[in-house]
Amino acid sequence: MFARSVRGSCRIRVTTQSRVGSRSLATVTDVPPSRYPSDPQRVVKKEDGQKVAIYTAVLVNRNPLLTRKPTAFENAYYAYQARIERALHNPLPYDFYFKPGTQLELQFDKEEQERDRRAFGRSATPSPRIKTEEETRASEEDGADALSALEMQQQEEVKTMPREHESDRTNNVQSLDRQGPRNVYLLVLAKDDAGKERWRFPQAPVTTRENLFESVQNYLRSPFGVGMDTWVVSRNPIGVYRAPSVAKAAENLQDYLFFYKAHILAGQARPDGKNILDFAWLNKEEIRTRVDQDYWAGVKDMISDF
Repeated sequence: MFARSVRGSCRIRVTTQSRVGSRSLATVTDVPPSRYPSDPQRVVKKEDGQKVAIYTAVLVNRNPLLTRKPTAFENAYYAYQARIERALHNPLPYDFYFKPGTQLELQFDKEEQERDRRAFGRSATPSPRIKTEEETRASEEDGADALSALEMQQQEEVKTMPREHESDRTNNVQSLDRQGPRNVYLLVLAKDDAGKERWRFPQAPVTTRENLFESVQNYLRSPFGVGMDTWVVSRNPIGVYRAPSVAKAAENLQDYLFFYKAHILAGQARPDGKNILDFAWLNKEEIRTRVDQDYWAGVKDMISDF
C-alpha cells in the first residue's frame, strides 16, 4: 500500500509540473528558475570536425488588431462580384414582409434604390421589384410622419474610432497597439560576442540540461519574458539560421539558431538594461531596416508579409 501511494503521489507531481511548464503566464511571479548559470552550453561536433553551438530564438508575434484595407484589385473584384450577384439574385417579396406606407417600407425602398445605383451606376433603371421615384413620393406624402422619423434617424451621426492609433502618430515602437492591420514582432537590442550592439530576435543558448523547446520556455520565464503572457505554437522549430561569427572562427565554432514562433496574449517585455538594452514591436519592413543584411536573409521567410 505504501509503495502504491508513493507511486501515485509521484505521478501527480510530475503531471502537475509538466502542465505548469507548458506556458508562460504574466500573472505568475514566483516561477522557479529552470536554468542554472553554471550549466554549460550545448556544443555538438559535425562529421567534418567543426563544432556547433546551439541557440534558440523566438519570434514573438502580435496578431493584427484590425482588418487590413483591400487593394485596388480586390475592390474591383468585389464590385464586379456584387454586380453579378445583384443582377441574378431572386427579388425579395417585400410586400409580404413590410406593411404598405410604413417607415420600414420607405427605408427598404430607399436602400434598394441606393444598392442599385452602387451596382449599376446613377443611370440604372429602377428594378421592377421596387417602386419608382413617383410612387415613392406618393408614398412619402401618405406617410409624412414616417418619413420625418426616418430622416431624423438618418441624421444621427455614428462616430467610429480612427484606424490610426496614437502610438502610430507619435512613433512609439514599444506599444502593442501600433500598426493595427499588420503583424508586428518583438525585436530586441542586445550585444553580440564582440560587444557590439545589434538588433535581433530574442535568443538564448541551449544548455546541456534542456532541449530546444525547454530552452524557449525557460527563456520566456526569465525576467525578460515573465511579464508577457505568451503561447509557443509548436514544439518544433520553424526555421534555422547559421550565424557567421568572426570572434569564434579561431575556435572552429559555428552558431546555429533554431527559431520558434510564439504569440503574445497580454503583458509587455521587460529589458534588464544588461543583456537586453531595448526592445521594439516592428513589422516586416521595419525589421529589415534595423537588422544586419545577413541576418535578414536568414529570417525574412519566417515573417509574415502583412
